[in-house]
Amino acid sequence: MASDSVLLAAVSILSTCQQIFFARQVGKAREKYKITPPAVTGSPAFERVFRAQQNCLEFYPLFLVTFWMAGWFFNQVLAALFGLAYLYARHRYFFGYSESANERLTGFQMSMKVLALLIIQATVGIANNFLDEYMDFNIFKKLFQLF
Repeated sequence: MASDSVLLAAVSILSTCQQIFFARQVGKAREKYKITPPAVTGSPAFERVFRAQQNCLEFYPLFLVTFWMAGWFFNQVLAALFGLAYLYARHRYFFGYSESANERLTGFQMSMKVLALLIIQATVGIANNFLDEYMDFNIFKKLFQLF
């Protein structure tokens, strides 16, 4: 069972590294624009970097939960691919937002679409496991019988 979650763990570690990287970018922006903690206002360029990092951090628990549920209950490989797509979208969001507020939209929309796919994947997987356990009805087995 432990080896079944290797892909999920790898993407989770990568996502943690991304969060650390984003936090470090805020630190660099603080130095560049001379914004000392605990201040979070000042240069608009600093505020964009700070807000981009905060938004990524706010969505991080939602991503992790849906990512792991999708992997455990639906398909690990598909969840890992969606996880990587989410990390890419968040990367685009962060650096787009760092440039200008309008540049964040593409990355944000991409990350919300991937997050929706992970939620759907997790929901279908959990529903299938529930039906299989308590009603002896497996959606995936029934679909494979049709083809």
